[in-house]
Amino acid sequence: MVAGEASGDLLASLLLAGMKQRWPALQAAGIGGPRMAAQGFTAWWPHDKLAVRGYVEVLRHYRGISAIRDALATRLLAERPAAFIGVDAPDFNLGLERRLKSAGIKTIHFICPSIWAWRGGRARKMAASCDHVLCLFPFEPELLRSHGVAATYVGHPLADAIPLVPPRAQARAALGMAEGDAVVALLPGSRRSEIQAIAPAFLQAAALLHRQRPSLRFVMPVAPGLRPLVEPLLAAHARGLPLQVLDGRSHEVLAACDVTLIASGTATLEAALFKRAMVIGYRMNPLTWAIMKRLRYQPWVGLPNILCRDFVVPELIQEDCRPVALAAAVAAWLDDAAGRDALARRFDDLHHLLRRDTARCATDAIAQVLQP
Repeated sequence: MVAGEASGDLLASLLLAGMKQRWPALQAAGIGGPRMAAQGFTAWWPHDKLAVRGYVEVLRHYRGISAIRDALATRLLAERPAAFIGVDAPDFNLGLERRLKSAGIKTIHFICPSIWAWRGGRARKMAASCDHVLCLFPFEPELLRSHGVAATYVGHPLADAIPLVPPRAQARAALGMAEGDAVVALLPGSRRSEIQAIAPAFLQAAALLHRQRPSLRFVMPVAPGLRPLVEPLLAAHARGLPLQVLDGRSHEVLAACDVTLIASGTATLEAALFKRAMVIGYRMNPLTWAIMKRLRYQPWVGLPNILCRDFVVPELIQEDCRPVALAAAVAAWLDDAAGRDALARRFDDLHHLLRRDTARCATDAIAQVLQP
């Protein structure tokens, strides 16, 4: 298995749990993170070696990433596992899967790349790379089959893992928050490049909100190992801010908060499953953004908006991701309890749509692929 970055590690760990339940003697190894390790996964390389996003950013790390992929391919071709499962990270995994498939090793891709949003040409590459694709969203299998790619809708494992009714009171008690506190969560991403680009604007927005509303409380979960990167940013932008910084615990934070200021990515879907109002902000290398704008097919960037096919939550991307605009959008949610309730109902419908017992559906599909 190969999973890149924190979101892939989380999704892969949920899949691994289901696979181990079905096949107790399962052995899994490759590239992964701490959540996968907790399921008995052996990481030959840590997942953060692949935690790079964007064309320009990847170019800076291309030589090291390419060397890892070549070494991994050599090892897998020698050991010939029963199957290879690439978890997201399509730029890394699809090329690797193509080499393995051509050598007769079964290849499964977990999480369909968003060919419905941008880079639709990847569908042809997937046909040559993947024996089967496990899809998170219900409209994806038909699209893939039209390109000759076998696929199964398995639902989203986070929809199974996150309760339908968020444990708000329990989470607040665990984090030392009172029921009546107004709480804003800051989630500026899990990659180093994201935090460096996005966290300053988020922290400055929080400082503006604090000056306007001194009773607000702020909480920011930090991915494991990234606190040394965050500390200088806190010193520069968050002096005097009532900000609670936590190592991990993002699900407790999302359950406890009223509104979250959040970087685009899987975390936005987690926030939606916790039925939380959010403001999506994102910044990336300007050249990467210029390329992506030309390649995308839809007006939305955030997963909740893409899945609802509407701007149900604000998106402030690139030049629009400014502290004043971010603070104003958060304040608008804080002042609109009825709007937050209506959004929660819409997210509840989405939660039911995505809840499909992913572990069972996925292992059923994997078992079919493994049949001789």
